Amino acid sequence: MRILLTGSKGQVGSCLRERFPENWELIASDSQTLNITDAHNVLNMVKTFEPDMIINAAGYTKVDAAETDSDKAFAVNATGTLNLAQAAQSIGARLIHLSTEQVFDGHHHVVLTENMAPNPANIYGHSKLAGELLALNAHVETAVIRTSWVYSEHGHNFVKIMLQKGMEAPTIRVVDDQIGCPTYAGDLAEAIIRLAELKSSPRGIFHFAGSQQMSWADFAQRIFIEAAKLDDRYGKVKVERIATADYKSAAKRPEFGILDSRTLQNILQQPVTDTPLSQVVSKLLK
Repeated sequence: MRILLTGSKGQVGSCLRERFPENWELIASDSQTLNITDAHNVLNMVKTFEPDMIINAAGYTKVDAAETDSDKAFAVNATGTLNLAQAAQSIGARLIHLSTEQVFDGHHHVVLTENMAPNPANIYGHSKLAGELLALNAHVETAVIRTSWVYSEHGHNFVKIMLQKGMEAPTIRVVDDQIGCPTYAGDLAEAIIRLAELKSSPRGIFHFAGSQQMSWADFAQRIFIEAAKLDDRYGKVKVERIATADYKSAAKRPEFGILDSRTLQNILQQPVTDTPLSQVVSKLLK
């Protein structure tokens, strides 16, 4: 199978590259080698390499910056996704596109299923929702996978931020009234690969997230517990639990972003894998 992977240097893209089956031919691209906002360039690359599948792990993910840089957010997350979908449709390739729980506002504090109506609370969420709709309308062979709170040993993420801050200050203020499911990018990559391996790829929207519900403050506490097993200094770090109202940010976040992953689990005939947080922390502290 020949795969065109966008966003290959991001968290999910990096984990995909590490896990791709040896018998697959991988064409890995990033923003430097493929500008997905340029429809002509996208179509040229797709027609040149003729992939069987495109996996779009690229995206504008600066949630706060998107509030004042909406043109860039929509260019990448909406127009770029449409360009990939149209190019995939032109050669009959399948498309797997990654999206986010932030297409919901989470106000109702219920577990989020695929058939619930989205209602983004920020520009980033609106741009990702636009990308979903454009891709699904442009190409019938599209599978959208929404995920949440992604972390890994790669890129910029909450685990890395906490480990750095834990070395800089004895007390760290962390929001305690936003609830979500941290998702290890490697587990998501494994699910994407299993989905790609299916002879008849499912179409539509699917959810995939870690199985454990927690607040950001809970997550921070768990990170420091694991880190303290490897470095005693982390055992002295105190997490101060605060309300969202006490934390200044440009963009609103979902209050309750729990994704129901059962539909995709049933299709893959395998439950969500939760790689222990300790393994990721261990890699980062080596």
